[in-house]
Amino acid sequence: MIGELKTVVLDAPDIAALSAFYTGLAGWTQRYADDEWVTLTTDDGWRVGLQAAPDLVAPRWPDPAFPQQAHLDFRVPDLAAGTALAVGLGATLLRENESWHTLADPAGHPFDLCLRAEDPRTTLMGVMLDCPDAKELAGFYAELLGKPVTFAGDGMAMVGDDGAQPVLFQQVEAYAAPSWADPARPQQLHLDVTVAEIEAAERAALAIGATRLPGAGENWRVYADPAGKPFCLIWTE
Repeated sequence: MIGELKTVVLDAPDIAALSAFYTGLAGWTQRYADDEWVTLTTDDGWRVGLQAAPDLVAPRWPDPAFPQQAHLDFRVPDLAAGTALAVGLGATLLRENESWHTLADPAGHPFDLCLRAEDPRTTLMGVMLDCPDAKELAGFYAELLGKPVTFAGDGMAMVGDDGAQPVLFQQVEAYAAPSWADPARPQQLHLDVTVAEIEAAERAALAIGATRLPGAGENWRVYADPAGKPFCLIWTE
């Protein structure tokens, strides 16, 4: 393990509105908010950040000219009720299937509501990253996060156990990577990974296929994974 997943971060032009949306949809708790950042937590242990991006070019699922880079998968006890709630809060319904519905949140990020009738809660099952090779990217994140590859199938993979903040990977034939920090090809979503010591963690991340990107602060540095998706290594000074 190089680091531990700390935060799943969504970019949005209006983070206050997006915070209200996910609080209403899934009962998340807002822990911190200013003009640039909102921190939300879930009852089952996830930490979600909302990062202000006033010029965000939103994905237009399923338009390949404006592709999604990632999406969140939720579990709901009733698809019709969950979808009606999401739409009433400002989501847009994109597709209906028998066991899941695809919607876009008010910032344009696609997400799935997946049926789990035996659980009365709305829970965040995982974060799904689009990529050109699901097995390859799963291998990278398994080493980065110290989570086992728990599924590897045809065009899909997962690291981490169900219920323990898994990261999933969806293979896309015409994958178009984000271009840091080009506003026309935005990251849309990124992961913050906590490390104990940044220099050692950076060497280890680069050794498994990460690339250092421009961008750093007092306790964070920006990298790209092998699919070109930015992520941050963060540490406590």
